[in-house]
Amino acid sequence: MNSLHIGLAIIGGLVLAGVVAYNAWVTRQSAPRTVRERHSDVGTEPMLGPHEDPLDERREPVLDDGEPDRTVPAELLAEHEALAAASRPMPMGDALPVVERRPAPALDALIDVIAPLALDHPVSGDAVLAALPHTRRVGSKPFALEGLPVEGAEWESPRPGQRYRALQAGVQLANRAGALNDIEFSEFVVKAQAFADAVGANPDFPDMRAEVARARELDAFAGGHDAQLGFTLRARRAAWSPGYVAQHAAQLGFVAGALPGRMVLPAGQPGLPPVLVLAFDAQAAMADDPEQSALREITLSLEVTHVPRAERAFDRLREAAQVLAAAMDGQVTDDAGAPLSPETMAQIGTDLEALYDALDARDLSAGSPQARRLFS
Repeated sequence: MNSLHIGLAIIGGLVLAGVVAYNAWVTRQSAPRTVRERHSDVGTEPMLGPHEDPLDERREPVLDDGEPDRTVPAELLAEHEALAAASRPMPMGDALPVVERRPAPALDALIDVIAPLALDHPVSGDAVLAALPHTRRVGSKPFALEGLPVEGAEWESPRPGQRYRALQAGVQLANRAGALNDIEFSEFVVKAQAFADAVGANPDFPDMRAEVARARELDAFAGGHDAQLGFTLRARRAAWSPGYVAQHAAQLGFVAGALPGRMVLPAGQPGLPPVLVLAFDAQAAMADDPEQSALREITLSLEVTHVPRAERAFDRLREAAQVLAAAMDGQVTDDAGAPLSPETMAQIGTDLEALYDALDARDLSAGSPQARRLFS
């Protein structure tokens, strides 16, 4: 073998080594980032606390152990998460007094048709519960019954062992399925009358035409003031694994939600809906080996009308999106993939303040029980 052959062999070997190295590099870059890659930067991310101002001095991150609360709409998922939060162990210390939890009243003249059910004599809560209809829906609207205790001045949902001197039935005027219509009102009358007959009550139903008109007006207001915001975080280069996303989100206070691929940022008070929801592909979260699943995008969403204004939900949504994008090498976009500029986000914030004002003026403040029911 002469020197030319030797030289060609060496060059060929170097080219082959270069190809192998390049393929390894491409494979490494295309593989989803996993939690093992977090060790070098875990101490550099800011914590997004329940009431922390985004302009405050950044703190070293810790895992937020605030109670994961939920409600929502949407309503059932959030309520499931609230129950999970309530099961957390209490810290050691002085024993807390046991407080009886009474069912909260559900009816409100602002958003419900209410029919009084007069009684000749008090009835037991057990009798009321036994006479309740099998379904608590009238068409697409919630149906509810309440009682006024013999020794009490506040309406409540029926409960065993109580005695009631008055009852009332109600159906919601509107929700995201639309306004109460003539057919639904008639169904409400039939259902309430059957219950009244069973407990010996005399119902007094309001005028159908007036209530249906009120429902349409409320539905028109709700349609013009409903707001659900969502930001999309898209990976710039390497994809993310579900664990990688979850570990970054946990640094901002997010906790696991009720469904795979869902995390929530709990509200400041137990029993309220989550402030924000982070979601990604549920199939990736349920994979046999989630760390090998590749996520190219995640979403951050805010149910504006379900979260009290005091929670600063939009500020926290914007900050969470920016922090996660910087930490995971992503880009914040809208649903169509267009990048969201600071100016656009500032305009959204201004529009939301006007929306909050309009809801307050209608006595349907964001986060109130009435608003959560209407916008569900």
